Amino acid sequence: MLTAEERRAKIGAVFRVSSGNFLEMYDFMVYGYYASYIGRTFFPAESEFASLMLSLATFGAGYLMRPLGALLLGSYIDRKGRRAGLILTLALMAVGTMTIALTPGYAVLGPVAPVLVVLGRLLQGLSAGVELGGVSIYLSEISTPGNRGFYCSWQSASQQVAVMFAALIGVALTMVLPPEEMTLWGWRVPLLIGCLIIPLILILRRSLQETEEFQHRKHRPSGREVLSIIATNWRLVLLGMMLSVMTTTTFYLITAYTPTFGRQALHLAVQDNLLVTLCVGFSNFLWLPIGGALSDRIGRRPLLLLIPTLALLTAYPAMSWLVAEPTFGKLLMVELWFSFFFGIYNGAMIPLLAEMMPAEVRTAGFSLAFSLATAIFGGFTPAVCTYLIEMTGNRASPGLWLSLAAAISLTAAIAVRRVVNATEQQVPALADA
Repeated sequence: MLTAEERRAKIGAVFRVSSGNFLEMYDFMVYGYYASYIGRTFFPAESEFASLMLSLATFGAGYLMRPLGALLLGSYIDRKGRRAGLILTLALMAVGTMTIALTPGYAVLGPVAPVLVVLGRLLQGLSAGVELGGVSIYLSEISTPGNRGFYCSWQSASQQVAVMFAALIGVALTMVLPPEEMTLWGWRVPLLIGCLIIPLILILRRSLQETEEFQHRKHRPSGREVLSIIATNWRLVLLGMMLSVMTTTTFYLITAYTPTFGRQALHLAVQDNLLVTLCVGFSNFLWLPIGGALSDRIGRRPLLLLIPTLALLTAYPAMSWLVAEPTFGKLLMVELWFSFFFGIYNGAMIPLLAEMMPAEVRTAGFSLAFSLATAIFGGFTPAVCTYLIEMTGNRASPGLWLSLAAAISLTAAIAVRRVVNATEQQVPALADA
């Protein structure tokens, strides 16, 4: 049992390490929420669809940098320490955010403007490639016995606070500013708020203590050794990527894509779409620790089998029901159902992914697996769904995209025990999964 002082120290560590995750997700959500405004500012085109697709493609391009960030920065964290690496990732994220927030539009800089925005997104993506993994590994290493899932869940829970905060700012702006002002300058306000938060979070990160597990590790692998160990364990990375597809696709479908989907496909009011996103963030925040704690009690795998199965059975029918006669209430019900999927599944998946990776490359391996899933599926979810609707005319097609993600993750959940059994001698922590 922890003493009161030890418990306070644990809570403080969870808060400090998760604060940077809040900023990372806040910046990404703000871009997703205001993709159409950013498209008009930096990517003027003949049609609104073309402008939006260019903006969403830039949103997705940040995710292409995540695997590189996972390897480069993940290797740094596994060599130099969790604390040093998490401070570095926050600094990179700050520079990327400020670049997007402060760059003048196409009308002022011409082609230079979209180039700078793309560079800002790529820098954000490089940082984000290891932010989630670094925080998750830190939480897993400071967790008390039998509570790893619950501790790890607060990494994702901090992101939901960012989702809600960004949505609240969006609701307030739409109430105060007319559409013309939002297009001209209002969309920059949330990004500038993110810039103002950076110094506080940097102070919190600098007060982090290194984890005892890392301090007691006798061997710190070189960059070459990290790559070699990951290459040797490529099956674990592939399996981890497949497991992550469900969580990353669901998350971006119900958060970053919701304002665009509600406005472009369902023709609902901007304020209604942001209110739904706000409710989704709160729902995610509730379900995540429940999913993590439940996985500590009954195991990770049962939940990883159950949730993708439910998604395969209900995702497309739910979307079809929604688009048949779109309303605020129906959109809210469908998104809350998908929120349940995300919270329970992610609560079980994140600790298992941490347990799967060899200790010497735990951050790099975790981050690479998750960032590959995000780069291929999650980050491009808004663009893919927008394209599917435009090409097929079927507004329920995002349900098919989610079903594909569920099928991939279900396949991985079925295979995980066989792969675990084959690698337990190299990765002892898997025995607890």
